[in-house]
Order: sequence, then C-alpha cells, then structure tokens
Amino acid sequence: MLAYRIAHHGGPEALEWLELPRPEPRADEVLVRVRACGLNHLDLWVRNGVAGHRFPLPLIPGSEIAGEIEETGDLAADLAAGRPVLVAPGVSCGICPACLAANDQFCRSYGIFGEDRDGGYAELVAVPRRNILDIPKGLSYVEAAAIPLVFLTAWHMLAARAELRPLEDVLIHAAGSGVSSAGIQIAKLLGAQRIIATAGTEGKRLQAFQLGATHTLDYSTGHFASDVRKITEGKGVEVVFDHVGGPVFEESLKALAWGGRMVLCGATADATAHINLRAVFFKSLSILGSTMGSLAELREVLRFFDTGQLRPVIDRTLALEKAPEAQKLLTDRALFGKIVLTVGDPEVACNPPAPRTDTTPNESEATP
Repeated sequence: MLAYRIAHHGGPEALEWLELPRPEPRADEVLVRVRACGLNHLDLWVRNGVAGHRFPLPLIPGSEIAGEIEETGDLAADLAAGRPVLVAPGVSCGICPACLAANDQFCRSYGIFGEDRDGGYAELVAVPRRNILDIPKGLSYVEAAAIPLVFLTAWHMLAARAELRPLEDVLIHAAGSGVSSAGIQIAKLLGAQRIIATAGTEGKRLQAFQLGATHTLDYSTGHFASDVRKITEGKGVEVVFDHVGGPVFEESLKALAWGGRMVLCGATADATAHINLRAVFFKSLSILGSTMGSLAELREVLRFFDTGQLRPVIDRTLALEKAPEAQKLLTDRALFGKIVLTVGDPEVACNPPAPRTDTTPNESEATP
C-alpha cells in the first residue's frame, strides 16, 4: 500500500511517501480501506516532535478515518466486507476498570491512531473491532472523517469536564479550528445562552455566527476580557473553552464569572502561562484539563449527526498525496473547520456511503 510515514521529526520533508507492506489484521481487528482522513494539530505535533514526549517512530499519522471494510480477523467476522465505517480514534484495552467504567481515555494502554499506532495517511489501516462505528445517516466519507476526534474532544470538554448547563455563557477561542467549530455547535446544543467566539479575521467571525455563536471577538488584540464582561453585563462567562494557551489563557481567567470553569485541551500557541492564584481561590475558579473522551461519549455524539443537530465543518479536501501542503495550511491557520484528505478515487471518497447490507445493529444504538 501507499502511505505517508514519519521516520524522524522535522518539517514537511519529514513526511515520506512510501510503498509499505499491506497490514495484516489480527484476530480481533478489521482491515479498513481508507477513503478519507481528517487533519488535526496532533499531526503537526507528531511530525515536529514534542519536548519530553517520545512517539513510536516510524509512524503513519492521521487520527480521523472513514472508509470501508476490506478484510476481517476471525473474531470480527460479523462485519461484512465493503461496509462503510467510521473509526473511533482512541484505542484502549476494553477490559480494565477504566474501560469498563466508560472512562477508556484513562486506560493505561490508551492510544490514538496516528500518535501511538499507525493512522490514516494510508490506503489501508488495521483497526480493533471495538473501534468500528457506523457512519451517521446520509454523510459522505469526507464528512464522517471530519467528526470523531474534534467532536469527541469538544463534547468531553463541555459536557463532561466543564458541565456546561442551559442558560450559562461560554467563551470559545479560535473559532476557525476544527475543535472550536465543533464546540460552538455543542454549546448551542447544550443550551448555552451566550456563545462568544473569538477569531483573528472578520471572515472567520462571520462563519462562527453562522454556526451558532451569538457574539464574536478578535482575540489577537490580547484584551478581550473587558469585552466579554460588557457582553455579559459585568458577570463574565461561566465556561471558557481553550486550546490556545499562553497569554490567551491568562486573559481568559479575567473573563470568568465567580465559580467559573476554564477547560483546556491543548496549547497550540504557548504551553506556559502566568496565573493569578489569588483570583483562582478568591473567585472559586476551576481549571480543568481535558484529553479526548470515551467511546461511549463518541457514540452519544454521533446520534446528533443522525438527527442533523450537529454537522461537520469542512474547509476543503485534498488528495492524500498533498498531505504536506495540507499540513502547511493547518500550520498557517488558513482555514475554517477541517481539512480532509481523500484516499484513492476522490469520487468514491466523497460519495455518500452505500446502505448497509447486513443486519448487525448500529453500535451507537446497541443496548449496553
């Protein structure tokens, strides 16, 4: 098969276009023919390297995968070849206390496609049976590949960690990113009263309105907390949704209401920040870290795509062969929503999935 693989950290040149052996699925795995793969900042971190973290190189990047079943292992023979599927991005053991409690992101063996094992910048990928999900009704492979990592991350941040409640106000940073374009929709779905989205350009702020933001701000000024307080009549927001870090994180603390919650899933701008501890304890603020979410949460999120209450946000598609170009666009933040790589025939990759021909129940609808 053809794939992009990273053998050594570096710039775009670190992505090597290679012909590699066909993966052989284990007994409990499924071989998926990749039709589309969504890009994430995680792909850049894997390529560039992260201080203090070791990635299992050589590695094929790509965490958000949609395609069709090519072959199954003996313990996954209930799935029919040719079935359109979406791949859950997180891999865990499935039997430890954390997994059994539906907290599989805390499994000691937890990993992510494209970070801890080979991912979707390839024609084929081997996937555990439990990671196979049905594509939501009516969505194409491209649309499906723009969902799993970013919507799972945003859902876990707002619903599980920050516990956003109806009529609360929320500040969502970097509206043009995949996770924030998901966060705006989820905040609206959960009943937020004011959804204040930040973005660096007028065009992105307009698109944030179209997704459901009630107000938008330019965070690049560095002094948005006073504007947030004006919008909220001096109160501040109950929840800040951030993955930028650095000075944005520091200013966001000033925008929180008493008892407010800051939830953070990344630090794309700066991993260090200065915190006024007096404000944290005096105002009873909470600072909440968040990484990914559980398989059960992803199944819950997918229901809202079946009903049309959530939708993937796609900036553009590029062929897999143009992955270095796609990563440059991601680095330059020259997009709103997701970039999705198409693999093989672009018409097949973009067409809505064919109806299922087997009678296996949708895992997202199965009774536990």
